[in-house]
This record gives sequence, structure tokens and C-alpha cells, in this order.
Amino acid sequence: MQNILLNIDGEMVNWARAQFAITAIYHWLFVPLTLGLAVIMGIMETCYYRTKNVFWKDAAKFWQKLFGVNFAMGVATGIILEFEFGTNWSNYSWFVGDIFGAPLAIEGIVAFFMESTFVAVMYFGWKKVSAGFHLASTWLTGLGATISAWWILVANSWMQYPVGCEFNPDTMRNEMVSFSQVALSPFAIDKFCHTVTSAWIIGALFAVAVSAYYLLRNRERRLAVESIKIGGIVGLVASVLAAVTGDHSAYTVAQVQPMKLAAMEALYDGGEGQSLTAIAWVNPFSQPDYKKGGEAPLRIGIPNMLSFMATHDFHGYVPGVNDIIKGGYKDAFGEVQPSLKEKIERGKKAITALGNYRTLKTQARNQTTPAQEKQLADYEQTIRDNMKYFGYGYINDAEKDADKTVPYIPLCFYTFRIMVGLGCLFILFFAITLFLVYKKDITVGKWWMWMAIALLPLGYVASESGWLVAEFGRQPWTIQDMMPTWIGVSELSANSVMLTFFMFLALFTALLIVEINILCKQIKKGPEYTK
Repeated sequence: MQNILLNIDGEMVNWARAQFAITAIYHWLFVPLTLGLAVIMGIMETCYYRTKNVFWKDAAKFWQKLFGVNFAMGVATGIILEFEFGTNWSNYSWFVGDIFGAPLAIEGIVAFFMESTFVAVMYFGWKKVSAGFHLASTWLTGLGATISAWWILVANSWMQYPVGCEFNPDTMRNEMVSFSQVALSPFAIDKFCHTVTSAWIIGALFAVAVSAYYLLRNRERRLAVESIKIGGIVGLVASVLAAVTGDHSAYTVAQVQPMKLAAMEALYDGGEGQSLTAIAWVNPFSQPDYKKGGEAPLRIGIPNMLSFMATHDFHGYVPGVNDIIKGGYKDAFGEVQPSLKEKIERGKKAITALGNYRTLKTQARNQTTPAQEKQLADYEQTIRDNMKYFGYGYINDAEKDADKTVPYIPLCFYTFRIMVGLGCLFILFFAITLFLVYKKDITVGKWWMWMAIALLPLGYVASESGWLVAEFGRQPWTIQDMMPTWIGVSELSANSVMLTFFMFLALFTALLIVEINILCKQIKKGPEYTK
């Protein structure tokens, strides 16, 4: 850890980040539809189980067929994503493998045992098991996918809010001391709830869009109408829940990742009673000069709302970018935050103590004198006291390198507003959809049908925007405050990572095209009705 800074290849870091980003972005095109369609098909089979009406069985089979196509693609990209931790981010994997590996291992067991078992029963067990067992298998398939998402999000949340661990200077690794703290951290719970409800929105939008296509073609009318009813209810409930969980998630971010919140709001100078930015002009192509202070041009804010969102107090204090760099303010836990300069000093102190500890351990081997034992204990205590800011030790100068600790503000600012704006649009859309399908003739206006189809890709835009703000907002950290991105990479040549980047880009694009093609063919073919 101490000498790895000398071997950093900046180009390698950029390509490693790009490769991981493109894999995660493509993977997340498949996952939310899997989670969302699991609910849709589960509800439809439940209707069949309760009514014994064969229409619901045929409808469930139709949506299960589309689910299966998407499910297979998600598994393919997800496996590659996990392997990249070992290939491109081996130093990160070494540093936190004892913690990060546990939820990934559990996810793998759940995915390949629970999901694979029940998905087989769901597709091939219609005539081989009882209706009740088959219904349970359908719901357990969706539950297995959701549990898998839980463990992936636990791992991701730990990177953003590392808890339940201690650094062991003898092994040079962070080691888990509390599984419950890792698995049930408030950050993980908020992220899971918000992510899953947003995935349900994708599933609802997909079901409604496919149904709108059928209505435009004047076919499969009953399937379309019933799917719109179910999709509309799921979508409206999920959209409201996503708004609620998103608000709580923002509150958690304000507590443990204040720099991310400042970047999301383009908040350069904080204070009490901060307004929430509705619109502002932030140049999307360059990092603003936040050091000058003030606020973004043409800004219109909602009075006191940012303070309320971040602290649940209309007059609460919210730090801006410059406040976080300067330090001296009290955080959500009442602790006075050190300045960037102080964090760097404490990080360097931890790194130096670790180097001294390792050197003395090597020299003394297994035979240490009382004086050496005391020295080792002092070094270990120094490491423990300053480990929270360990990553800052790899930043050279607070004045020259302050920009390294600030996320790219334009991307965080705009993706956050795209996500929130589209979320509000979805609530309105699903409310209108339910009104039309229950109070009016759903086919009265083609405008609604075209809107339903047009909103489907916007659902993915909103979902991907949420991930972009979550991941770019925590830069430059692989592990918040403990490991910068450039320290976690493997010692590979930039050319090899660049080559695999374009290989994966071509592969994932081909997979996406194949999936869209298969889905479109299946949708055009329509359901197979039992005669």
C-alpha cells in the first residue's frame, strides 16, 4: 500500500474505470426489467391461482417468456462485472476482500442455487407440479433475484459507507468485525429500497408500453387492458415509494457523504436554511470554479428545502464544497469536521505508521523486546486513530490537489435532476393511466399509447441517471475516504485494458441488440392461448 503510489499508470486507471463503468451500465439495462417483470408475472399467476381462469395462465406465461430473455442477458453481464474486481481492481480486492467478498459470495449462492432452481420449475413445471407450488416458484424466482440485488447493493453501499470493519496491519487488509453492521447498514437499506422500487417502475413501464403497442395494432385487447391495470397500479405505487425512499436516501447521503450532496446541488458555500435548487445554469462541459463561492448562474431555489431534506430541519446547516474543504463545521453526528489539509496529514500519519509497523515487524520477526512491543502498539494505535482518513494520505497537497476530492459537479447536478424530474413524470403518467383504464375507455386517445411507448426508454434514462449520480458523486473514492480510485487498480498495461474495453463494448452492444430483437419478435408474436 505504501509504495503502490509510485507505480500508478494514469492511463491504466482511466481505462479500468471506463471498462468497469461500461460493464455496470450495460448490466443495469437488464437488471431492473428482471426485478420489475418478476412482480408483474407474479401478480398475474396469482390471479390465475385464485380464479382458475386460463386467461391469466396464458398472460403469466407470456410475461414469463419476456422475463426469461432478459434474465439470461443480465446473468451474462453480471458475471463479467464481478470478475473485473479481480482482474482490474486487484489491490482493492486484496485490501477489502474479507469484507467485500462475503456479500458477493452470498449473492452468488443465492443467484445460482435459489434462482436457477425455481426458474426451472417456473418454466418447465406447469404440468409437473401443483398450481400452488408453481406459483411459489414464480414468486421465489423474483424473490431470489431481489435478494441477489440486496447483497450486491450491500457490497456497493459498504464502499460508500464503510462500517463493521477494522484494519489489520499484519495482513494489510480491512477485516470484518460485524457482519450485521455491514449487511444492515442504513446506507444499504436505503439504497436497496430505492433501487428495487425504481426497478419496479421499469417493469411497469415495460408492461404498459407493450400493452399500448397491442392497442395501437388493435390486437390482444384483453391482455393489454389487464396488463395496463396491473402495470399502472404497480407503477404508481413504485413511483411514490421511489420518491419516499429517494428522499430518505438523500438524507443518509447528507449525513455520510456531504461532498456528494454538495455536488448534486452545485452548492459551493453552505449555511443554515439552504434552498433546494430547482433550476440553474451549470456548464455541463467543465468543472465550475467553486473556489470563487457564490452560486450557479440563473439559479432558482425552493426556500429552506435543501436543509429540510438533508437534516429534517428547515434551518439545518448544510455544508458546501468549500466548507467541506475548509472544515471546522459540525456534521450530522455533532462532530467537528477536519479540513482537507488535516485529513491529508492524518492520512499520511496512518500510512507512515503502517510502514514503520511493517518494518519493525520484519526486523523483529517473532522475537520482540518490551520496547519494540510498545512501539508496535503505538504504531497500531496511530493507524487505528487515523484509518478513517487513510485514503487522504495519497493526496499530496491540500491547496494544489483539492480538485481531486471534488466530484465532477455538472454530471452529478444534471443526472440528479433528470432522475427526480422523470420520477415526478412517472407518478403523473401512472395516475393518468389508471384514470383512463378504470374511468374511461383506454383506447380513446392514441396520444396516451404513444406516450406509454415513449416513456419506456426514459425509464431507463432515469434509472441509469440514479446510478451515475451515486457512483460519480463518491469520486475520487473507491472506498469512501479510505482508498482513492487510483490506488485500487491492478498493475496492468493500459493497452491490455483498452483492448478488453472495446471487446466488452462490442460484446455488450451485441447482447443488447440480440435481446431487443428477441423481445420484439416475441412481442409481435404475442401470447400463446390455451385452446
